[in-house]
Amino acid sequence: MTVPVLAAEKLHKRFGPIRALDGVSLTVNEGEMFGLLGPNGAGKTTLISILCGLASVDAGEVRLFGQPFHRTDCDLRRLIGIGTQELSIYPDLSGRENLRFFGKLYGIRGPALERRVEELLASVGLTDRGDDRAGTFSGGMKRRLNLAAAIVHKPRLLFLDEPTTGVDPQSRNHIFEHVKKLNAGGVTVVYTSHYMEEVQELCSRIAILESGRMLACDTLPELLKLQDATLRIDVANPPAEFAAKLGTIPGVKRVAVADGFTLTVTDAAPVLVHVAQLCARLGVEWQTVSLREPTLERVFLQLTGRDLRD
Repeated sequence: MTVPVLAAEKLHKRFGPIRALDGVSLTVNEGEMFGLLGPNGAGKTTLISILCGLASVDAGEVRLFGQPFHRTDCDLRRLIGIGTQELSIYPDLSGRENLRFFGKLYGIRGPALERRVEELLASVGLTDRGDDRAGTFSGGMKRRLNLAAAIVHKPRLLFLDEPTTGVDPQSRNHIFEHVKKLNAGGVTVVYTSHYMEEVQELCSRIAILESGRMLACDTLPELLKLQDATLRIDVANPPAEFAAKLGTIPGVKRVAVADGFTLTVTDAAPVLVHVAQLCARLGVEWQTVSLREPTLERVFLQLTGRDLRD
């Protein structure tokens, strides 16, 4: 059985009276893009800080590449990259100087470092601004440089905490595509974002965190099964028994009658077939139908009771 790149078991963390993490467990497999969602204050940044060795845990265990991981384990920490929510770059250094600095922290020197710096500047679209002070960069450019600094040492596991916060659409798309390429090249990524659509498109599995607890963790199709779809049907002159017969269709959980028929269903496609057959059998004219399918946002709201940005 393949050993997970990252495994966390029953993590607990308190800050005084605040319970930041309350028994969180998760696994991330090699080459996976793992999404982490939660409203503000849910514990996402605390969890990432512990997983990458920036903070200690009160109780529980973290394992990296099958080995117990502690903050003092420098060998394992070299396998990790982290793009923090707060920018880690130095505004008084140029783009090149920032990347050289972070490269030297990981023991990269000489021509190998210079090649890596130029490669990264090109990959994040900053070659022409490489000698300018980072403090003069736009917000999007700073975010792109921050990502380059996080991967200067070619980590096997990359943590990205809100990597597109406050950036222009062009830079956001650039970061988005670069992360896809990194993952396609074999880098395992743990990704948090306020943008639900980013996590939904990027990540093969998604965990939802709230008040320090893991509410759900699964693939997107499985998470969507946590919420029902709704079908709104309008027909002309339905017979008195029409609503009752709709309720007998397999997969229909509830039927509400109010200026039409609203069906709560587990899977809309087969239900629509049965509804069409029922209408044909009863001679009922089907006028309009509308479908509201489950979305990650609606599942998130159902589980947490809050919007992602609350």
